[in-house]
Amino acid sequence: MQIAMIGLGRMGANLSRRLIKHGHQVVVSDHSATAVEALAKDGGTAAASLEDVVKKLTAPRAVWVMLPAGDATETTINRLAELLSPGDTIIDGGNTNWRDDLRRAAALKARGLHHIDIGTSGGVLGATSGYCLMIGGEKAAVDRLAPIFAALAPGDGKMSPTSTAPDGWLHVGPNGAGHFVKMVHNGIEYGLMQAYAEGFQILAEANDASVPEAERMALDIGAIAEVWRHGSIVESKLLDVTAKALAGDTALNEFSGVVDDTGEGRWTIQTAIERAIPVMTLSAALYARFRSRRQPNFADKVISAMRRGFGGHGEGKVAGK
Repeated sequence: MQIAMIGLGRMGANLSRRLIKHGHQVVVSDHSATAVEALAKDGGTAAASLEDVVKKLTAPRAVWVMLPAGDATETTINRLAELLSPGDTIIDGGNTNWRDDLRRAAALKARGLHHIDIGTSGGVLGATSGYCLMIGGEKAAVDRLAPIFAALAPGDGKMSPTSTAPDGWLHVGPNGAGHFVKMVHNGIEYGLMQAYAEGFQILAEANDASVPEAERMALDIGAIAEVWRHGSIVESKLLDVTAKALAGDTALNEFSGVVDDTGEGRWTIQTAIERAIPVMTLSAALYARFRSRRQPNFADKVISAMRRGFGGHGEGKVAGK
């Protein structure tokens, strides 16, 4: 199939390369000419502008926007709406607030355009292992692009006859549902990461001078993280990236422990508050990130290591320094 990718950062570039690998024609566009040139060398079709993107696509067109949530995505979708024709589809694969999807989908529908929102999980590892896709939108629009979603997912193009969920992609509901599910996914992710981090802090301080001498234990937390990866009930991709980081330096000295949040954790908790749903673990995990920006500790370094490992995320600075 043919599709355009707008935004060639870590995720957009890797999504494009995976699609090209599976035989799809990908028109690529980015504000960075270097990024476009790199994808063109890998088999993408370079476009110099959004107008050029539309010209190089055959109707019905599909344009995937992979930009930061907010103004960049808003401006791009609005411009595409002016350029595209009825029956074309705009896909928002970034971490957009699901309520923005509802508004944009209604505006695009009035123009005869389809809107699909996709929660995309997999980070930098997804380029080789595939991405988990949580998709919201009209069924007909989603069904038409099924080969695209199947190529990006871990199933490597396979489409199961009864449900696509085992293949790593799923049409979860109407417009907004894809990003709503991804929002909750990331809220859960915050809680899981915090639990791992606090556990490793207990292990790391088992030999601390504050512990009674008879109770002190010098533990190799890198080796412990590794053994947990094999047969343990707590094994996961998050543990994989943690074990890799600890294998290099159990003190994680290269990390400050200042942990950012990208919005979805806050939106998850805001939604829970609006609906009177208690989310104690998810709330505490978010507040721990706020605290890390003032008083970072070893657990926060573990979270920073995880975030770099699965998403290539950097760290901020301690507040006031």
